[in-house]
Amino acid sequence: MTLRRLGFLSAALLTTAALTACTAETTKADDPKPVTTESASTNPSGAPGGAPDGSGVPLADAIKKIPVAAEKRTGYERDSFRHWVDEDGDGCSTRQEVLLAEAVKAPEQGARCALTGGSWRSYYDEVEVTDARKLDIDHMVPLAEAWDSGAYGWTPERRQAYANDLTAERSLVAVTAKTNRSKADKDPAAWMPPSDSAACTYLVDWTATKLRWGLTADEAEQKALLERAEPCADSVVAYEPAS
Repeated sequence: MTLRRLGFLSAALLTTAALTACTAETTKADDPKPVTTESASTNPSGAPGGAPDGSGVPLADAIKKIPVAAEKRTGYERDSFRHWVDEDGDGCSTRQEVLLAEAVKAPEQGARCALTGGSWRSYYDEVEVTDARKLDIDHMVPLAEAWDSGAYGWTPERRQAYANDLTAERSLVAVTAKTNRSKADKDPAAWMPPSDSAACTYLVDWTATKLRWGLTADEAEQKALLERAEPCADSVVAYEPAS
């Protein structure tokens, strides 16, 4: 059983209230496979959005910690990131682990981790989904964006670890296929979730993922992040650097 699944319930319950002040498009999808917070009870699964114990960094300050550098797309292939592996050998792939961790109503788990029933809430668009096949697992920072931002220099093993990061709840999130494919490989300068209530959570999660993996941001991205973060004055970012 993954650390993500073990820690999910406690992480959701400890979600920071700091984001309550935050209420205020592409054909290449990050995961084309079919397949802000008000309180702990309404916080979107897989999107903790900050640090409840005050140990986080204010969002604007965290954004400024992301190194600024030009992007490098040369050589990118999606297959450079081996993903949806069964890292712990329990029969459930990374995709299935995320679905199990983020279910609002737990699905039934059959042979080879086949999931039936259950329900999920896609925090990008505030949509309830009762068919797992209609959900995509979105890499918070898309694989192509990660490559552009420094993963081009990683080993295959580190790219695999990034693509299957179950240790940090904000790295992967189950969302409607429609929103994931609208996002594709765009950064927040070009795409934000359609639900206004998701904006601060999304910016926190994006920033935390970039910092966790030591990724960079280009100038347009940093500018957009800082501008979009202005209504999220009380939002904080907490993360653990990836090993």
